[in-house]
Amino acid sequence: MDGQGLDSSTLARRPTKISTQGLTRAALWRQIRDEAAHVVQDEPLLGALIHAGLLHHGTFQAALAYRFSLKLASNEMSEQILREIADDAHARAPELADAGQLDLQAVYERDPACHRLMQPMLFFKGFQALQGYRIGHWLWNNGRRDMAYFVQMRCSELFGVDIHPAARIGSGVMFDHAHSIVIGETAVVGNDVSMLHSVTLGGTGKEDGDRHPKIEDGVLIGAGAKVLGNIRVGHSSRIAAGSVVLEDVPPCKTVAGVPARIVGDAGCEHPSESMNQLVRVDQAG
Repeated sequence: MDGQGLDSSTLARRPTKISTQGLTRAALWRQIRDEAAHVVQDEPLLGALIHAGLLHHGTFQAALAYRFSLKLASNEMSEQILREIADDAHARAPELADAGQLDLQAVYERDPACHRLMQPMLFFKGFQALQGYRIGHWLWNNGRRDMAYFVQMRCSELFGVDIHPAARIGSGVMFDHAHSIVIGETAVVGNDVSMLHSVTLGGTGKEDGDRHPKIEDGVLIGAGAKVLGNIRVGHSSRIAAGSVVLEDVPPCKTVAGVPARIVGDAGCEHPSESMNQLVRVDQAG
């Protein structure tokens, strides 16, 4: 080590990322299982976890259902009951696995710390919390609201991610690190959005009704940002870390500060994919 970061031998041992564009669900699942088999060879002590979590399952959605039930089980709700709920949800709503696949690809493609497709499924709480929310949202929309609240509670307890089951979240979404993310009841999050830890999409008081933010497609929300009230953040915009956003944000802009103001353009067509969170001095000035 030279004191400046990872040494060259560590970098050389990282797996080369593959392109996931155009992968079918079956092809994605084969890739995950191939990765899992190699990890078992390299780290036999993880064999039981990886076999139970990945290699034992014939499909991607079955593995998602298993992971949901295993993680959320408690003395109050057994793993078997939760597995029946998750299997039923996936059987009735194939779009759950569609969204899960796009979420997984988003993490793999945007997070430089993610080197295998299997990692989010087993180790990344942001991905797992988002898939838990998706089951809770399905329960909510199918009239099982108390069970949806239970799922919300367990995801908050386990992952530190608190998403109301009525909130609407698109696909291809990444929660990076994810700790302390809060998304309120009437919030809407579009497709291909990236947000970091400690983001709040909240209200501004105790009023009822439509009171939470609407985040359009392709938005990047930096760590610790607070977006408050029934406001709209336009597509492909960036919210700088630590900002407090209280007013609408136009598309393709960067906002920063407390309260946030426009400091420039977003700087690229897809900020949520580039993950560039730096605000240049000439922008902020």
